[in-house]
Amino acid sequence: MRITKRTNLAIRVLMFCGANAGRLVTKSEIARCCNTSENHLAQVINQLGQLGYIRTHRGRNGGIELARDMARIEIGEIFRTLESGVPIAECFADVDNTCPLVEACRLKLAVADAAEAFYAHLDGVTLDALVCGNHRLFEIMAPVNCRA
Repeated sequence: MRITKRTNLAIRVLMFCGANAGRLVTKSEIARCCNTSENHLAQVINQLGQLGYIRTHRGRNGGIELARDMARIEIGEIFRTLESGVPIAECFADVDNTCPLVEACRLKLAVADAAEAFYAHLDGVTLDALVCGNHRLFEIMAPVNCRA
């Protein structure tokens, strides 16, 4: 199974905010540290804000911070939400499905079950588990290491 760049970036944003708890972080800091464009990141930040995972503060001294405690952010929930519109395979797509086996194929059900098992496993993983005690992550995501 392959996750989308959007979901990958969303987890990076949350990890960055968690590793820098206690201060507002900026989009440009995250973009530099996570090696991505600010434009793509802005879309992800907007979506995470709408979903209630982060709070954004506008203005000169603005930035981003977590809106929930890290122990209350389950990775499976994020994956389900952000990946829900992306078909796993062609036969899962309502549009553009040209598979001639749709009516007889049993693989679709097996793949759907496997995807749910994947998400269920991630339900047991919190942002707290990804960030807390992860000293190498703190080194990588420290403000001094993310400057241009």
